[in-house]
Amino acid sequence: MKFKKITAALSAMAVSAGMLASLPIAQSSAAVDVNYAEALQKSMFFYEVQQAGVLPEWNQVTWRADSMENDVVPGGWFDAGDHLKFTLTNAYTAMIIGLGLYEYEDAVKDAGLYDLYLRNLKWGLDYVSACDLGDSVVGTIGDGAFDHVWWGSAEVYMRKFLLKGGTDPRPYDTMNCTTVVADMASALTVGYLILKDDEPELAEKYLKQAKDLFERADATRSNDGQGVQKTYYNIEQSGTDDDYVDELMLAANFLYMATGEQKYLDLCESDYIPAFPLENQSTDRKFTWGLCWDDVSQLAALLYAQNTGKEEWVQHVRNHLDYWTTGCKGKQVAYTPDGHAWLFNWGSMRHMANTVMIAKLACDTILKDDAEACKKYDTWSKEQFDYAFGDNDLGMSYVIGMGEKNAVNVHHRTTSGIHDDHWNELGTEGGSTGGEEWQTEYAHVLYGALEGGPAQDGSFKDENAAYEHTEVAIDYNAGFTAALCAFIAEEGGKADPNFPPKETPKWDEWKMAAVLNGKGDSYSEIKAWAMNHTAWPTRVYKNVKYRYFFDVSEVLAAGLSIDNINLEVKSQQYSQGEAGYAVSNGIHKYEGDPTGNTYYAEIVFEDGRAIMPTGQSEHRDEVQFRISIPDAIDGQSTKGAWDPSNDWSYEGVEDCDNIKVSAAYNKHITMYVNDILVWGTEPDGTSAVVSAELGGSGGETPEPTEVPEQPTASNTPTVPSSGEYLAGDANCDGKVTIADSTAILQHLGNQDKYGLSKQGAINADVNGEAGVSTDDALTIAKVDAKLIKAEDLPIKK
Repeated sequence: MKFKKITAALSAMAVSAGMLASLPIAQSSAAVDVNYAEALQKSMFFYEVQQAGVLPEWNQVTWRADSMENDVVPGGWFDAGDHLKFTLTNAYTAMIIGLGLYEYEDAVKDAGLYDLYLRNLKWGLDYVSACDLGDSVVGTIGDGAFDHVWWGSAEVYMRKFLLKGGTDPRPYDTMNCTTVVADMASALTVGYLILKDDEPELAEKYLKQAKDLFERADATRSNDGQGVQKTYYNIEQSGTDDDYVDELMLAANFLYMATGEQKYLDLCESDYIPAFPLENQSTDRKFTWGLCWDDVSQLAALLYAQNTGKEEWVQHVRNHLDYWTTGCKGKQVAYTPDGHAWLFNWGSMRHMANTVMIAKLACDTILKDDAEACKKYDTWSKEQFDYAFGDNDLGMSYVIGMGEKNAVNVHHRTTSGIHDDHWNELGTEGGSTGGEEWQTEYAHVLYGALEGGPAQDGSFKDENAAYEHTEVAIDYNAGFTAALCAFIAEEGGKADPNFPPKETPKWDEWKMAAVLNGKGDSYSEIKAWAMNHTAWPTRVYKNVKYRYFFDVSEVLAAGLSIDNINLEVKSQQYSQGEAGYAVSNGIHKYEGDPTGNTYYAEIVFEDGRAIMPTGQSEHRDEVQFRISIPDAIDGQSTKGAWDPSNDWSYEGVEDCDNIKVSAAYNKHITMYVNDILVWGTEPDGTSAVVSAELGGSGGETPEPTEVPEQPTASNTPTVPSSGEYLAGDANCDGKVTIADSTAILQHLGNQDKYGLSKQGAINADVNGEAGVSTDDALTIAKVDAKLIKAEDLPIKK
């Protein structure tokens, strides 16, 4: 902890009975026993679930895989239960969790969580850094209209998006909104404060960039042009012209902490404090509401009080904390009947946790000598967190994976592992259309995520569609995470060495269903579904096929030969030339039968990646095929030579007439991916192995339908050439790091201001395609993440 909390004498910590009586007390029976280090460890797990792009080797989530690798800025965190990426919430989140690590570094180290925490923080900071294009910043990546109507896993998002006419890379916009740019400056400054001793080079990079971002934000002083972000995170909700002042004041205070330069505090005095928000119809500075992505005024006030020691600002922080506890000047936050400080219907747990973070930081810094006040705020903070962990009338822990009772539902697409896009059925008793049964069970446990919380009356809707209650988001967990650091500093705790558990599939990831489509004296016709319900992780494969086993003893006894047996694909879901088109691979002898009488018909998909868990029609591929013998040979009827009753795969196909229902699943029709048995049992008893290693790529991005035109090397050089050839070294500093990836992105955003040297442009072109593009930046980012080696870059000169 950077500011040591001074422990006062017990007598000084006594609180009057009247003060205690004024605190809203939870009605439940007993406080919960919480290992705060375990909760922090699980919160980091949640952030790893949210990782976009090529996952780092240290990602612990066994059911996640790479996704959206070609975003204009790869990496970062998905915002919530969807797949949009907002620079606003990425920057805000990195700033808040960074502050927690900065203030309580020693406690996090003692808990054995420092390296884990720092890795996750740097993941967010690197993304924020890369979103800076020099004269603008990337605002939102993704298509909001598509993103909020489709339910599926991140790993197959691009396949559905392209199917619906989207592009790869995904669309993005740029902006110069002061709030966003200032938050980026704050986040990177916190990164500097944490890393300046251990990683000085990276820290200096962050600080230099933070100063530039702050200067641009201060010069702009406008939140116009929010783009896609405005629909989801409108930073102009206050209706004022200066709703960015709190972010500028916060960034200025962080930069003062990093540099000691008085000019940042002078700006607060001259420009920001006069515009600090006021209470309605009052001259009082605003102490109500709470810290959030759209209002950082209370954190700015706290840092300003820390940096200046001015009593009026110390009192302001007291006013804010009193508003949340016992009340201030006739105003007090609302409470649920069982004691939860409830500000707003969206993410009430988030607002409470953010205020707990403010309270902890205040008591460890500006209020450390006020034992009476800190006793009140600490008592309140402990009660509020106990409530979140299950000490409430419902016995509900709103921290997933902690406590005795969690919600069944969580509004999070990838966690659901859903394959059919019927998200309303999740967590219910089930539903069907035309007999087709939709997925109701969640695939995964979203450990560490803080859910939205209860309604003001204390009730909780455990429904997927009840966003206010079951939504999760990176900003929800931010203040919660930082506050956990403070609780660890006070109460200790150790990480769980057995976390996370490795999940195993709850259901068969690959399935075959079949019904009889027709039969006669000389044939059997089958309607079959090959299905992909993968979720550990969600993935697709090109090489997919299945086998239908049958007995030929009657055929041979009638004097016919194997050559008289024909396999014909009659009708199917896809047309020739489309991915998913199935072809006959003929009749083959099954070597597992010592009698030699078992053969199989094999159906092969020309591109099995079309069978993808992205919706009602895509998660399965229907094929109708017929196995037959001639009605007559040389004028002699073959009647009696075809008898399917003893065929291995025929069992059950006549018992069900609806292929959509689970009764149609047929484990005697075996399915293979990359030639590995993934479903069913062969006639000799060989059965599929759950979670078998299938090899190859299970998450490759489909071919793009349209790629936006990018600048090429021929028109890029604008500064003198320098340095010798080093593949990936775009900035010609003799190294290949994330800075080279950033240099490319900045150059593509504004060639006039951020030109690459002639040599830099040559070095940057590493993807095998002529010209410098975002793909080159992605390739270099993979080098920095140690996913590929610099010496293995594809271009050698």
